[in-house]
Amino acid sequence: MKLLGVLLGAVTLGGCVLERPLRVATGDVAHVLCAETFVAGRDPDVIFKDYIARMPVINRLAPRLRYRVDRTDREVMASFAGHFESRAAYAEGRGCTILHGPGRPAPISLGPGAGFAPDPLAAPADPVTPADPRIAAALERAMAEPGGGVYLDTKAIVIVHDGRIVGERYAPGYGPMTPMLSWSVAKSPINALIGVLVRQGRLSLAGPAPVAAWRDSADPHHDITLEQLLRQTSGQPFGSSNSGFDRSTQMQFLYPDTAAYAERAAFVGKPGERWSYTDGNYAILSDVVRQAVGGSPQDVARFAHRELFGPLGMTTMTMEFDEAGNPMGATYMWASARDWARFALPYLDDGVVDGRRILPAGWAEWSGRPTPQSAEGYGAGFWTNRGDDPNAAGRRALGAPPDSFFANGNYDQTILISPTEHLIIARFGFSQDPDQKVGAARISRLAGEVVRALHTPA
Repeated sequence: MKLLGVLLGAVTLGGCVLERPLRVATGDVAHVLCAETFVAGRDPDVIFKDYIARMPVINRLAPRLRYRVDRTDREVMASFAGHFESRAAYAEGRGCTILHGPGRPAPISLGPGAGFAPDPLAAPADPVTPADPRIAAALERAMAEPGGGVYLDTKAIVIVHDGRIVGERYAPGYGPMTPMLSWSVAKSPINALIGVLVRQGRLSLAGPAPVAAWRDSADPHHDITLEQLLRQTSGQPFGSSNSGFDRSTQMQFLYPDTAAYAERAAFVGKPGERWSYTDGNYAILSDVVRQAVGGSPQDVARFAHRELFGPLGMTTMTMEFDEAGNPMGATYMWASARDWARFALPYLDDGVVDGRRILPAGWAEWSGRPTPQSAEGYGAGFWTNRGDDPNAAGRRALGAPPDSFFANGNYDQTILISPTEHLIIARFGFSQDPDQKVGAARISRLAGEVVRALHTPA
């Protein structure tokens, strides 16, 4: 961080050493404030103070970051010391988009007759108070701040067992309908949409991925498969440091076509040879989904609603898109904690919810199966508590069910799924938790406490 201070001094004195990272920072501020204001309905000043200004790296920039919210045009502009301005604009049905030119994204309509299936959770309007005092006490512990320099700032936890909510807690100002930002939890809905297309026979995990830029058999990317993209073994090189210096965040905030930028990169090694967690793979998969369903953001939104979000009764879901029309499927989807729990339902019963098959038979088990090349317990669009990985073994020791796997995003956003226990735990908030180890331990302990309560008399 001392180096960051020196570089900031260089920028202040008129240098441009940090131009790209600073544009990432202002893009992040503009986008998050835009979506928190116009998608989630939050106060942008509170979000900046309590969330954005605490983000790693941005916390050092915060005193010189400025933003302006235009509620008439539903835009947010952000800058650093009056320079490096970024602009994000809201459009109905597609959330907020970072803009690189003067235009605005068109609204998205789901079309006539687009409805939602009856709520598979049959959830009441008010938060569900646990009937079991042990689950209530476990929720209290899960919501509490741990201290020791870690700030979890949990906003919502929903526990689902046997298809019903058995307990939930919300921070003041949040509730069952408050949309929560996914960050990398968004990778798991991309897994689901790919799964739907596989079930329909429109995509295949084997064989070259249908990426137009790689169609030529002489292209070095040509032999990369969808499975390798889903399991992060394609060789895509961006990594995911979230520093502003990394190509992953630069892809998200500096390029109007995120998928094209990811697809053009020089990959590392042979496909399937190495594992590297990167948003670039899921930017490419998002483009695959877009092209498979028609090519436009509206095509994607209608397909996702018809095949996934509508049948699950996910009324608060908003998918966001880049300026070129690709879903931002590595990071940016919004839904309430209840809706995030609803999303997990197909992964409990081999892809079936209320008698309707959503995912292919075997897809859920395959998604939670450890990727052999991964030393960190990764499946396919989910992290996993299965296998011999030390991280997975540690989470199991703390209480995570042995068969469980989980969607996970920055700031400890988590959806834990255990088919054997028929259990889902969705947790969302604004954590400042280095390496997310405290948050992961917290969810594992909560899962263990809930399982014990479900299996033993009060």
